[in-house]
Amino acid sequence: MKKFHLVLAVLLAALAGCLGALAADRWANNDAEGGLHQFVHDELSLTADQEERLDALEARFAVEQARLEASARAANAQLAQAMETEHEYGPEVSAAIDEVHARMGDLQKATVRHVFDMREILDPDQQLQFDRKVSAALTRDPRD
Repeated sequence: MKKFHLVLAVLLAALAGCLGALAADRWANNDAEGGLHQFVHDELSLTADQEERLDALEARFAVEQARLEASARAANAQLAQAMETEHEYGPEVSAAIDEVHARMGDLQKATVRHVFDMREILDPDQQLQFDRKVSAALTRDPRD
């Protein structure tokens, strides 16, 4: 029975991590839609100044994103260790899951801030198109 609980905990942790990654990905890199960054670069007719500012935003976010993803991987490693130690859904596993959720939440919050930073460099007409794209990315059926 303990093996069943361990497998269940591993599956739930993996699912939580995947859902957090999916949520963050929906904001910044919606591949099915060609990606938000790609949309901004290709569809919004940015000025040279906007392109330069966007490139700077993307460079800064890439560093932050890498740091946050490393933190999430470390939290997942802590979860694996807790599961190996307890072999049940105990206090260490519970705390480790909370840490995974917190790190994925940090990544999602940073991604949302980045989306708003991108929006800020756009003119009002571009913002309208951008807002529609973001809304569509967040509300579309992931099976499509």
